Amino acid sequence: MRHAISDLLNRGVIHDPVLETRVITVPEVRMSPDLKNATVFIVPLGGDSIEDVLSALRHHVRFIRGEVAKAVQLRNAPHLTFQADTSFDEADKISELLARPEVRRDLD
Repeated sequence: MRHAISDLLNRGVIHDPVLETRVITVPEVRMSPDLKNATVFIVPLGGDSIEDVLSALRHHVRFIRGEVAKAVQLRNAPHLTFQADTSFDEADKISELLARPEVRRDLD
């Protein structure tokens, strides 16, 4: 699922000025146990204008769902929900915490 959505975004078949001018990464797709829902986590390169990208993806969700259904062999095309991936921000916060002098002292 992740590869199908990434490929779709990279091919540039979605005609939207916001999506055509940005490189979008899909680090994760979480499927519901019944495979009827998929949460697609996205990160635009540089992390800027995330709300614009999410809005554009939500606007074209029917087209994206149809294209994904063609690419992925599932009984039903899952309902797609797009969200910003914050895992990179969380990793940065953890790295900053570990770099603090008082934390380094405790780790040594």
